[in-house]
Amino acid sequence: MKITDHALNVLTARTFKGIGDAWINTNITSQLPFEVIVDLIKNKDAQASEEAFLKMKNRLTALIEGLGNSCDGVVAIGDDKFPKLRRNLKKKGDLPSFLFYKGDLDLLSTDNLNVTVIGVLNPDKSTEADENKVVEYFVNNNATILSGLANGCDSIAHRKALALNAKTVAILPSPLNNILPAQNTALAHQIVEEQGLLITEYLTSPTNFRDQAGRYVRRDRLQALFSDLVVLSSSYDSDSIDPNNPKPDSGARHAMAKAKEYEISRAVIYNEIYHSNPKYDLNRSIIQEDGPKAIIIDPDNIAGSLKDKLDNLNTNSVIPEQVGLGL
Repeated sequence: MKITDHALNVLTARTFKGIGDAWINTNITSQLPFEVIVDLIKNKDAQASEEAFLKMKNRLTALIEGLGNSCDGVVAIGDDKFPKLRRNLKKKGDLPSFLFYKGDLDLLSTDNLNVTVIGVLNPDKSTEADENKVVEYFVNNNATILSGLANGCDSIAHRKALALNAKTVAILPSPLNNILPAQNTALAHQIVEEQGLLITEYLTSPTNFRDQAGRYVRRDRLQALFSDLVVLSSSYDSDSIDPNNPKPDSGARHAMAKAKEYEISRAVIYNEIYHSNPKYDLNRSIIQEDGPKAIIIDPDNIAGSLKDKLDNLNTNSVIPEQVGLGL
């Protein structure tokens, strides 16, 4: 298990009253003695003490050790290995302060071209076929595929990348020793076995439904933060009505909204044959919202529909010509 004393201090600080990611990313962005951290925490939590801090730190150490082989390590803001983000955000509450990981953490490097592919939980067969073609296009151009390991479009993206002997990253809403959804546990293991990566912000399982729902939304922001391009395969919108599905999911809208907020490039897979399909409501909404700047990937002409559209990918050191996109 790879974890620095600094990372343990960050995790411990995070458990105190009033301490969140915004506070961590403001006050502990470099390695500090725990006594200094406790003094800072006291400005938020008057009950904080060095004794309480060390007691919690020991408890967290035991919990982390309990993860066993499911976790390779933990990195925190201020650690040398903590991955850099694609954008500098003013909203510090959206910045992660630590990550639990299993696999190759270097896949999050800004030296890589990372493409997130997400979508609905119950895609049509035609959607699956379209998504597979798009994933193959990006893999052939040296992209690493990111997604959230959910059923449906997420799993399709991961599996297609693996089938092409490419590396893929799964961003989880659950601890590494309790993969969600459970039916994708084998897929998670395969991702790691084939030199991919699993990451999460969570050490323990949620205590209630509200906590779990919030974790999915928080997970979705990381799909944008660690990506140069977020691609929507297909998804309902928040107000979609589908006579064949009484509870249409629209979770992908969170990641797509964050991509826009963070000024990360976003794209949608779309063809006019889907004009009446409610599973493409969000795709159509984004096309309308982005207007002339919308990146629309026609699955029947992927290269043509992307031509001249990705010149300004949000990446620090990779440009399309370098990775062979031929734009």
